Amino acid sequence: MFHSARLKLTAWYLLIIMIISISFSTFIYFGAAREYDRILRLEQYRVMHPMRPGIILQRPPSETELFSISPQQDNELVEWAKLRVLEALFGINVIILFLSALAGYFLAGRTLRPIKNMLDEQNRFITDASHELNTPLTALKTSLEVNLRDKKLSLHKAKKVLSSNLEDVNNLQSLSEELMELIMYQKQNGNYKIAKIALSDIIKTAVGQTKSLAEKKKIVIKVDAPKTFVMGDEKSLKKLFVILLDNAIKYTNSKSPISVVVKKNDFIINILVKDGGIGIKKEDMPHIFDRFYRADRSRTKQRIEGYGLGLSIAKRIVALHNGSIRVESEVRKGSVFTVTLPKIK
Repeated sequence: MFHSARLKLTAWYLLIIMIISISFSTFIYFGAAREYDRILRLEQYRVMHPMRPGIILQRPPSETELFSISPQQDNELVEWAKLRVLEALFGINVIILFLSALAGYFLAGRTLRPIKNMLDEQNRFITDASHELNTPLTALKTSLEVNLRDKKLSLHKAKKVLSSNLEDVNNLQSLSEELMELIMYQKQNGNYKIAKIALSDIIKTAVGQTKSLAEKKKIVIKVDAPKTFVMGDEKSLKKLFVILLDNAIKYTNSKSPISVVVKKNDFIINILVKDGGIGIKKEDMPHIFDRFYRADRSRTKQRIEGYGLGLSIAKRIVALHNGSIRVESEVRKGSVFTVTLPKIK
């Protein structure tokens, strides 16, 4: 499809360029032909009517005057000159056609590449989302079908099945919400309210939202965030640090502390989220911000909740704030996620 669209766009580029080129060539040819005819008439008149030195011809002779004076004058030279102009213009148009085809094909590719990338990204998104949605749906459907066939299904077992199904439904709802958030943050012109906000307040709010999860694992979150202001969307930045803290808590062993440190200079602000968790293997590092990517089996044998969308959403949020995010990690020693945001001048 992309190749066909590229050829069609190239053809349209070529058509427009050749229409312009042929129009200019036609104008040049007829202009040159008129000029040759005028010069020929002047020359014939000069030969037939020699003028004394210093006398200037005020006007060219009319066609009637010219040919009544020199009816036997040969016009072969003028016709040959016209033919040469026509041949030159034809050759130039052939060259323009060839160069325009090459340039048009190249420009068509450049023009369509963002569209192709967008469609590829959309197709990958649909494929990934369908795959992730299929798992809980299949489990839910299988559970319902098996228990509906059970003629001896007791009330206790039915409640247990419904409880399990409710968990699957909650997982589906959670996945749906994360997918909607990812789509929202992919939009460059989303509904964001950019304002001057206190970064320390954002971090404290995010710590408060993840406090209950940390307390379950007896993890203490330490914050070193001096009063610093940034330009950003408050809701999005809260989501960013909730994701990073939630991720750190999930992959950190019980009683191991997590710290959030803010460092700044004249131009940028670095926010470091450090954990003493199980770390990330080198082969997983290039993919941790990819959509639906989880390195559970390589990092831990325990079941980790989530669908691998959190860090992908975090990366989108940082990009929307003209910042960057990177990670440093060592297996069994922990990870450090560093968010860099521009400082208010």
